[in-house]
Amino acid sequence: MLQVSQLSRSFGAHDVFTGASFVLNQGERIGLIGPNGCGKSTLLRCIAGVERADRGSVALAPGASLGYLAQDPPFAASDSVQRALDRAQAELAAAELALQTAAEAMSGSPAALACYNDAVATFEAAGGYGRLSRADAVLNGLGLGALSPETPVATLSGGQKTRLALAMLLLREPDILLLDEPTNHLDVEALEWLERFVLTFRGAALVVSHDREFLDRTVTAVLVMDSHGSIRRYEGNYSAYAAARDAEAAARERSWKAQDAYVSRVRSDIARLKGEALDIELGSTPRQPGVRKFAKRKAAIAKAREHKLDRFLASDERVEKPRGEWSVNFGFGSTAPRGREVIRLRDVAARYGEGLPVFEGASFHVQHGDRLAVTGPNGAGKTTLLRIIDGRLAPSGGERQVSPSARVGTLTQEQETLDPRLTVLQTVRGVRLMGETEARGFLHLFLFAGDSVLRTVGLCSAGERTRLQLAVLVLQGCNVLILDEPLNHLDIDGREHFEQALAAFEGTVIAVAHDRRFLRSFARRVVEVRDGRVTLHEGAIP
Repeated sequence: MLQVSQLSRSFGAHDVFTGASFVLNQGERIGLIGPNGCGKSTLLRCIAGVERADRGSVALAPGASLGYLAQDPPFAASDSVQRALDRAQAELAAAELALQTAAEAMSGSPAALACYNDAVATFEAAGGYGRLSRADAVLNGLGLGALSPETPVATLSGGQKTRLALAMLLLREPDILLLDEPTNHLDVEALEWLERFVLTFRGAALVVSHDREFLDRTVTAVLVMDSHGSIRRYEGNYSAYAAARDAEAAARERSWKAQDAYVSRVRSDIARLKGEALDIELGSTPRQPGVRKFAKRKAAIAKAREHKLDRFLASDERVEKPRGEWSVNFGFGSTAPRGREVIRLRDVAARYGEGLPVFEGASFHVQHGDRLAVTGPNGAGKTTLLRIIDGRLAPSGGERQVSPSARVGTLTQEQETLDPRLTVLQTVRGVRLMGETEARGFLHLFLFAGDSVLRTVGLCSAGERTRLQLAVLVLQGCNVLILDEPLNHLDIDGREHFEQALAAFEGTVIAVAHDRRFLRSFARRVVEVRDGRVTLHEGAIP
């Protein structure tokens, strides 16, 4: 249904991607993954025609329609929810209006009856009343069913705008879906609804996502885009790709070790031959021409082997040394003894000003070393609960107690704790006194290397700011981490690195997240915020 051939895009002298080629067939659902900044979104824009490629071609099957969801969907300033939905179903809306007009004009004449029958046929071909009711199902599934049709789009949150754009796209029913981060801003219920939709979609879909669970449940193949824009295809879902990736990494490790052993043997052999030649040369006399000739032959053999080794090391056969595993050694200093209570809430309530409660009756305790996940639908009050736990918001009722040994640090969605005017290097050196070399070494643990430490915070990506916030919390010696959507804006590698970092942390972690794989690997207890109540569930997420 879609064929991309040798597509390339550059910005000035910088190649975003070159020679991107793949085929998307009927019924296929393919995930496109890769590090942030490698060009995934640019590739989707070029395929959709929003942006023009420098070279290559994009071909659709005859008659096939294409629908594209951008990360930041555009809306008109005057749009309401209903106006946006009508635009998505313009053909159906026009057919419905024509049907109403034909019905009102019915006079019993053959011409009027024929006109009405034509209008009915057109309306049914556009989807009919089933498609009208489908709009409600899509909105409810994406958590937008409670919105008034007259709600101005300008008043919606960023997450609501993304979900409305996704609803518009799904209502158009294109043959090919291009989805750029569709899972952003979706709670678990909306994620599961979207999964069911994608699984039953009869066309073809290309999805950019960092949600490993979503990819596992929906895609039939994975396209991996590296930092140079090259694309490689793997059959199966994300777990199948991850297994193949790990097997390839293990094979590279074995090849590199065998190569390293070979290079060491050859270098040792070269050194031996050179040494023997030198010993013979120094021990010979001018009256021993045969001996000196033998020495020169050994030196020539050594030189030939040296040239052969140089050619091997410069060739494509050479296997690069595998990168070491990313790890963080947290230096938080002393922490509370394991099992000691660090935070307790007793019958805590939160309200919207003087109005209705956000939730009531929140009662639970958190011990040192706990891994607590806070879950619930969007808008239920999860972030409000975190603000009460870390002390940024006073409860409207009940009591919050914090142990004197608890040093609480918060990683916020808005990242307002960082000064956008400072560089990355200045930020960490402003938290703890240290030299530039020590600061650079510390930042390297959080994947900041080279000139990236000199970039101002305001020019950093959202993922880089998330890593920098975590670095600051480490330097501050926090032993209780409050994390509000910490995985937003992190690519898959970044999420896996973040999980490794938390696994190394011996303190307490309380986190809101919608990444189900992260929650299952991280959480040992779950606090659910739903319908105005806060409920503690013991045990990990199933």
